[in-house]
Amino acid sequence: MTGIIKAMGLVFGDIGTSPIYTLTVTFLILEPTYENVLGVLSLIFWTLVILPTIQYNVLAMRLSIRGEGGTIVLAEIFKSLSKSKKAKGVVTFLSFIGTSFIMGDGVITPSISILSAVEGSAFIPEITISQEMIILGAMVIAIFLFLFQKKGTEKVASAFGPVMVIWFSSLLILGIYGILKNPEVLKAVNPYYAIDFVLKNGWKGYLILGEVILCVTGCEAMYADMGHLGSKPIRQAWTILFFVLSINYFGQGAFILSHPEVKNILFELSLNFSYSLYVPFLILSIAATIIASQAMISGMFSIVYQAITTRIMPMLKIDYTSKELKSQIYIGTVNWFLLIAVLFIMLEFKTSSNLAGAYGLTVTANMCITGIILISIFFLKRNYIALIFALLATAIDFVYVSACLQKIPQGGYYSIILALFPFLTILVFTNGQKKLYSIMQFIEKEDFILKFERIYKTNPKIPGTAIFFIRDTSKISPYIVETMFYHGIIYEDNVFLSILIRPDPFGVTGYFKENLCQSIRVFEIEMGYMEFVNIEEILRENGIEERAIFYGLEDIVARGYWRIFAFIKKITPTFISFFRLPSRKLHGVLTRIEM
Repeated sequence: MTGIIKAMGLVFGDIGTSPIYTLTVTFLILEPTYENVLGVLSLIFWTLVILPTIQYNVLAMRLSIRGEGGTIVLAEIFKSLSKSKKAKGVVTFLSFIGTSFIMGDGVITPSISILSAVEGSAFIPEITISQEMIILGAMVIAIFLFLFQKKGTEKVASAFGPVMVIWFSSLLILGIYGILKNPEVLKAVNPYYAIDFVLKNGWKGYLILGEVILCVTGCEAMYADMGHLGSKPIRQAWTILFFVLSINYFGQGAFILSHPEVKNILFELSLNFSYSLYVPFLILSIAATIIASQAMISGMFSIVYQAITTRIMPMLKIDYTSKELKSQIYIGTVNWFLLIAVLFIMLEFKTSSNLAGAYGLTVTANMCITGIILISIFFLKRNYIALIFALLATAIDFVYVSACLQKIPQGGYYSIILALFPFLTILVFTNGQKKLYSIMQFIEKEDFILKFERIYKTNPKIPGTAIFFIRDTSKISPYIVETMFYHGIIYEDNVFLSILIRPDPFGVTGYFKENLCQSIRVFEIEMGYMEFVNIEEILRENGIEERAIFYGLEDIVARGYWRIFAFIKKITPTFISFFRLPSRKLHGVLTRIEM
């Protein structure tokens, strides 16, 4: 039960707060007739069945590496099965796009969630609150939320689950209350009403899908967060929440049939249910949206950390906010970028209904990418039953993403622009790194050994052990050549240290390999791409007591396109700062490179 409550707090915040705005924004552009209400409710119900339940809960969560899920994991699973280099390249590229879309979505989610909840204050009895005050209130909450990140959420995270349990219980009660007023809405479980709605309304019915999809935003979190909580509690929690969310949407539908004049369905349903309990419900809804936003922010930190360790994004300064939980991290660059973007989005769109026009495109596009990779994996595994369901879910994904394309002129381009920042960073950085290593003057191992052994015999040596970071011992980095041969810095004991990122998320091993030659030992650390590694600790465990640590730095003189890469390298920390090694022992050796 504890795992289920944790999952409700950490995984389902986004999809769990969607009832605040989904039906409200839908019926702002659609007349709430009996046929329309039943049609929209049927679309929502079957969307909840096909996308979160089938695509993620049943299909995606069957695939993991050591219990870990997410777009990067799916790409790694595919690459382990496929023999085609071209197919691997395509899937890797798709995973870059999917990761970027999730990051773009990370700005929209807190904006619409917090703004939609604070808008409920406009319905407090006997109090008049302007839209400007609502925007200001939402911005203040967002500022406090992002400022709080550096302190870490370890102390308050335990309260997230219980708060969300109260929130979901409130949604269930309101849903039942609404249904009792008009039980006929339960007929919407019949898919006939969804199909009939789309066919009768034609183009308009098709465009409404762009609003209906808001009911499942955040459902990808159940797969992405699988490694933190395990698949079982997440699946069990979703079984409960599928029922709760369906009941609440049906209750809202019943309420709007009786009160077609309402402006905000959920909050006015709550006010109709209990005049005296409205303010506590409003406070609860704001708390729920803060928790949903917190989950998204923490998710952004984890995704960026994965991207850094897999070397598809440049190094960023990372702070560890918990002594107990090494996964509790804070990335200032990401935090401040998100805050500025969230405040800008709130000021630009002003209302959650306007913001809904920008929401959904990148979410559905990411679902399509997940679906494509799922189809590819199940095809290679020859699991044809799963393949059929994956094809069905992905077909629905494409219908929704095509419907969301009409949102581009309404503000959907913002989510694309936001996703372009990480995507272009990934492209420039990965291509730049390839170009950089192709023009660096590496020395063949055999040539290096001959020269080193000759110099080691004749030159004076510094007492103690020196560590030299190296990628591959078959080709020796120019900075090592410069340090040893040109500057004559040779220690009695030299250790070449390489760090390898494994395709699976967890696990750390450190071991000695065969000596490169006399007085040069080779030590290798293998780490999962989600591991938080203490290199000093691993070195001590293996009897290495270093006196100095050397690493290479590049002074890049670039022209044209490569200037962007040079700028990224200049403003981001070196990889050495990522591993928090003692600064008193560090020695960076600069190599000038022209690109």
